[in-house]
Amino acid sequence: MDAADLEADLEADLGGDVFAADCRARVAFEVLANRWDSVVVYILGEGGPMRPRALLDRIGGISPKVLNDALRRLESNGLVERRAFAEAPPRVDYALTGAGTALLDPIRAMGAWSARYADDVLAAQDRFATRRAAAAGAPPGAGRSPGSG
Repeated sequence: MDAADLEADLEADLGGDVFAADCRARVAFEVLANRWDSVVVYILGEGGPMRPRALLDRIGGISPKVLNDALRRLESNGLVERRAFAEAPPRVDYALTGAGTALLDPIRAMGAWSARYADDVLAAQDRFATRRAAAAGAPPGAGRSPGSG
């Protein structure tokens, strides 16, 4: 996809009021709403087709079950292709489809945004949790969600 194609896609009718319930842009947000899906797409985009074990090693911090769930979800959404090879022992790898590859630039843009604004977002979350805890009479930090530190 070149810049002209991307520009045309950006100006295309999204099939409803922008970001309303019937808007096709919601598909993109739903596809990447899962915590690990964009990570898997990014790693496959950077490293090419990979076996599940290689993905686990490259990503880190993800269990085999969670990776398998992400791969199945991405496959069902047409973003990755599962490729089984008739070998002994059986071998399977995963590769991005055209639709998956097209998500790499938006994922990189989100990465750039997070590099710039993650500290601001985390600070805002801390301030909010502190105000909420104080209003409820709880000790500071009690209102912050687990894993958000």
